[in-house]
Amino acid sequence: MNEDLEFGRDTRKLNTEVKGGSAMQVLEVENITKSFGGLKAVDNVSFHIDEGELVGIIGPNGAGKTTLFNLLSCFLSPDSGTIKFKGENIIGMAPHKVVNLGIARTFQVVRPFRHLPVIANVMVALKSPRGAKKIEWLKTMERKAADLLEDVGLSELMLEPAENVGHGDLKRLEIAKALATEPDVLLLDEPFGGLNPLEVDFLTKSILRMHLDEPRRSIIIVEHKLYALMKLVKEVKVLHRGKKIAEGTPEEIANNKKVVEVYMGGPIKHA
Repeated sequence: MNEDLEFGRDTRKLNTEVKGGSAMQVLEVENITKSFGGLKAVDNVSFHIDEGELVGIIGPNGAGKTTLFNLLSCFLSPDSGTIKFKGENIIGMAPHKVVNLGIARTFQVVRPFRHLPVIANVMVALKSPRGAKKIEWLKTMERKAADLLEDVGLSELMLEPAENVGHGDLKRLEIAKALATEPDVLLLDEPFGGLNPLEVDFLTKSILRMHLDEPRRSIIIVEHKLYALMKLVKEVKVLHRGKKIAEGTPEEIANNKKVVEVYMGGPIKHA
């Protein structure tokens, strides 16, 4: 087996099931397609996400993962198909309106307010209608922002201008900003990019903790560092050349011949 597809059993035990009964579908994606010229970046993809799910989306470079995120967050509209959030069609909706409905995302390319302190970047996100509405009456905006920074391990940098902060820390700042909008569905686009192994381990535990703190929040993660992702999520969906080619538990995906062939670049040769 490709060692990148292995998963850590112990850490995944921290990931708990949503309460019994059938969970509500918060995100329904049906037969969406998006083309750029003659290239189908996303090709007839369907899936649904239940309330409280922690899901990974993987695939080689060019598989369509980020395009899919751009469709889910309404930065792009599909050529065909439907995307529903809690039963409401969101295709064609402005991205900021989708945020206020309850879908937030991070980006691979970070773009903070570089001249503002780290904590002020989070406070800007707390000014969103949804974020401001949910600030606890006993907490000031500064306190709420500080708590979010503590959750992602940036407390010591909260007064530092964002322009002085390293790339890995800016990725964690992206997550804090997204969390400030109090999302029901959180889309994390390569959150471990630029992080060293210790930072990856810390952020993995932070994501698990934020999931346990808000068990109804669904989290969808696109990630290339499979060793980290596979010990974090309970379900994985695999894209290749725009198509969904597999879905299942980390164990099932790690042992799926088609998935391994995609990552190894050709058929598996048996002795």
